Amino acid sequence: MAPPVYDCSDPDARAEGLAAAARAARAGALVVLPTDTVYGLGCDAFSADGVRALLAAKNRGPDMPVPVLIGSWSTIDGLVLGVPRTARLLVEAFWPGGLSIVLPHAPSLGWDLGRTRGTVMLRMPLHPVAIELLRDVGPMAVSSANISGSPPASTVQEAVAQLGESVSVYLDGGPSGDPVASTVVDLTGSQPRVLREGAVPLAEVSEVLGREVQLA
Repeated sequence: MAPPVYDCSDPDARAEGLAAAARAARAGALVVLPTDTVYGLGCDAFSADGVRALLAAKNRGPDMPVPVLIGSWSTIDGLVLGVPRTARLLVEAFWPGGLSIVLPHAPSLGWDLGRTRGTVMLRMPLHPVAIELLRDVGPMAVSSANISGSPPASTVQEAVAQLGESVSVYLDGGPSGDPVASTVVDLTGSQPRVLREGAVPLAEVSEVLGREVQLA
């Protein structure tokens, strides 16, 4: 039996789909959700079974850790070892939006996102369906909704074609925006470094931080 696809442009289907997706995520299952970049394949960030299933669905190993999406600015405080001023500045300037921040995660957290070397990559997406689901479920491990090596899904139909029955619930938010990856800023060292320039230009990161930031 094919997994359900919920049309989030219909208010009733959206409410039903969000409730089904939240139940699935809490049970350690996988969901596909729209984001402000491409469609995401997600699970509860604290579900080891969910993360293993996510990596298996993508045919990917733990050597590429799974990023974490969050639904509010304040969520970051409970997930990382400390929030430096540079992180606060970037959050206030670019969240929700296309900027990811890498920080040392709190050692007490019971999650396994892959070989993270004690760090976590966090982002708050600019998409109402994603935000609503994240505020219900809490932090979610989310990767692009595709099999590794294949193009990321920009529609829910493309996600279904690649991931099929490995996903319990699909949320259809319509075609995604331009498939531009987030900009990734590493704040784990003494100086901020941009690991990947994407949706947010390097110059804008430098302007917000008041210093020239180098592309690693």
